[in-house]
Amino acid sequence: MAHLRSRRRLALAVPVVLSLTASLGFLPAAASAAPATATATEEQAADAPVLTYVVNTKADHRTIAKVKRAIAAADGEVVIAYEKIGVIVVRSANGDFAKTLREVPGVQSAGATRTAPLAPAGTTDAGSAEYLTAADAARLKAASAETPGSEPLEADQWDLRAIGADKAAKINPGSGNVTVAVIDTGVDDTHPDLTPNFSASQSANCFGGTPDTTPGAWRPYTAGDYHGTHVAGEIAAARNGVGVAGVAPGVKVSAINVTDPASGLFYAEAVVCAFVFAADHGVEITNNSYYVDPWMYNCMDDPDQRAIVDAVNRAQLYAQRKGTLHLASAGNSNHDLASDAIEDASSPNDTTPVPRTIDPSECFDLPTQLPGVVTVSATGSENLKSYYSSYGQGVVDVAAPGGDRRYQLPDTPSKDGRILSTMPNGEYAWLQGTSMASPHAAGVAALLKSKHPWLPPAGLQALLKAQANNPGCPASYDQNGDGTQDATCEGGRLVNGFYGHGIVDALRAVK
Repeated sequence: MAHLRSRRRLALAVPVVLSLTASLGFLPAAASAAPATATATEEQAADAPVLTYVVNTKADHRTIAKVKRAIAAADGEVVIAYEKIGVIVVRSANGDFAKTLREVPGVQSAGATRTAPLAPAGTTDAGSAEYLTAADAARLKAASAETPGSEPLEADQWDLRAIGADKAAKINPGSGNVTVAVIDTGVDDTHPDLTPNFSASQSANCFGGTPDTTPGAWRPYTAGDYHGTHVAGEIAAARNGVGVAGVAPGVKVSAINVTDPASGLFYAEAVVCAFVFAADHGVEITNNSYYVDPWMYNCMDDPDQRAIVDAVNRAQLYAQRKGTLHLASAGNSNHDLASDAIEDASSPNDTTPVPRTIDPSECFDLPTQLPGVVTVSATGSENLKSYYSSYGQGVVDVAAPGGDRRYQLPDTPSKDGRILSTMPNGEYAWLQGTSMASPHAAGVAALLKSKHPWLPPAGLQALLKAQANNPGCPASYDQNGDGTQDATCEGGRLVNGFYGHGIVDALRAVK
């Protein structure tokens, strides 16, 4: 869980630059200050370790057949070919594999999806989880009982009340015909708050690039892989008198586990698989509280990173065309994603990071900065941007509760500014991060889809923005009182860098 939603969408130029529908073949190779050591694949010796590659081609059977022959000739093994989008996942120990394939007619981009060798067999939460104790639970149940119709632990769910989700549930809890796929670390569907709304037929494990639909394959590998279970509860924990409630307690959730079981990282081939699987299995909405490893930002002048952008973009656009709306977290680095330069000291995160300065208009955080993906920043209990949340004028689309334990403490029994939700093995815990903000927005999108079932992704996104409530840029954002602004909000009352079009509103969505 090295990076579960620790940073997200980039700059205004992104949708323009990435306005393609099939490939990145027409994108300029702009300078991005990527380190010279970034593309190590081409310089590896003949006895190089096995890496995974994405080879992106024209999406026609004849071209793909020719490319497959070239892959075999270059000592590559096809893992899976997504012919409908022209993406082929390959494994090879040939250090010159990507360089060789880029010269093959019909290949539009090719590159390694990792810098570390394949193991034998990143998310956006800020800080570790704090589990609910028996004493906490008793106190919350007593407080929740004072509000008729509340779930036993709902007294601590300030986040539901912040967006009117508690009131919305009484009007329309969402339709069971709408599914939100949690593309993440897996979901424990045996949790009593998740079992009623879980869709096994729309769940899989996509590690390695191929979907495994074996019953239970979608579950977290260990209790420590709790991130996806927490996210799922925020979206659709049932109102069943057990624990907490989700924003849309009547919709379905599914799980698409995309993490490497050895490292916990989210590689491109798994994310490509997840988007295609979701689209082909009728998923209406996906939640993406992570970034694609190993690069925090993928720069277009690096051939490996360019191929990653190409492959993931093809897959998410394919899902959009099939009717799926994607939401993603903005990240927890307090980065201005609309700035001229960002320091990235964490990439690649699967081997040794090489500090670099990137241009966010040419280096992209995936999938949040891809065209049509809804980028979500985080707020606390006072409807102010959370101290860790990344932001950016023209980058952030909407905001939602993600928690802020440091500066925004709610008047709840625990007085904990984080988000309380489900955990593996029937437990509950508090977490904060833009990882938690995105599922709140996904839940509201699910309510909108329930009310407007024929609305396409673009229309759904437009309605989500139109119904949001924008508090406007704060007069001051000196959170720690040291006299220095901790972030600068640009824009006006209608649209700005902190909140995009505003904080999502569940009550307006059902009304």
